[in-house]
Amino acid sequence: MNIEQLREYCLSKKAVTEDFPFDEHTLVFKVLGKMFALVGLEKWEVGDRFINLKCDPEYAEELRAQYDSIYPGYHMSKVHWNSVSLTSGEISTKFLIELIDHSYDMVVKGMPKKLRDQISM
Repeated sequence: MNIEQLREYCLSKKAVTEDFPFDEHTLVFKVLGKMFALVGLEKWEVGDRFINLKCDPEYAEELRAQYDSIYPGYHMSKVHWNSVSLTSGEISTKFLIELIDHSYDMVVKGMPKKLRDQISM
């Protein structure tokens, strides 16, 4: 998956916006203002292609044990975030989409019902 495909997929999800809240190199995808995915564009351009995704803590540990390309979130909470490297080819596009969906769902699940209802409309 290239950066434009990743961007298009994230933006195709309900109530998602993109932003650069930290600097001009860190692309952040948010659902109703809450982050679910971050991509360092400067690193991506030099071949260090990875995305930070929110993850259930137990599932995060399982993934890290199973895949060399998944490790504790770079510059994020190591409990709730994973970095997923796309450089080696270990992570398929289908699996990456599942991980993005999981991250999105985790963030939505943690929202108050009033906000969740806005998404399901």
